[in-house]
Amino acid sequence: MLTKAEAKNNTTITPYTDPQMSNKGRLPPEVNRVLYVRNLPYKITSASLYEIFGRYGPIRQVRLGTAPDTKGTAFVVFEDIYDAREAVDHLSGFNVQGRYLVCLYYQQKNLGIKSSSVEEKKREIEILKKHTEALEKE
Repeated sequence: MLTKAEAKNNTTITPYTDPQMSNKGRLPPEVNRVLYVRNLPYKITSASLYEIFGRYGPIRQVRLGTAPDTKGTAFVVFEDIYDAREAVDHLSGFNVQGRYLVCLYYQQKNLGIKSSSVEEKKREIEILKKHTEALEKE
């Protein structure tokens, strides 16, 4: 037990923690600053997306899908990963012009690659290998 004089001189050193970082914690590995947004109204503009997503932090880029198979989708790139996380947490299920947004972290391996196309590529590689081996034998 410390006396009053010892307690007065005894100082506890605590490491500095940034108050902005204290509530952010550790992020899961799938968290990304690039968001893939689905179920958008076809007539939404980039300016509207900047307005909606800009509430959660600075945005680097917004790309709206314009092709028939990409209409109603967009990519939103945030400057900071924590801002992207806040946007996903708050805007998933958000109603925009009668449609509920689906906000996901962009994962290249999960978008647009069908397993059938992967199988086709494997077959093409095998054919090319056989063709190359045949040419080397000649």
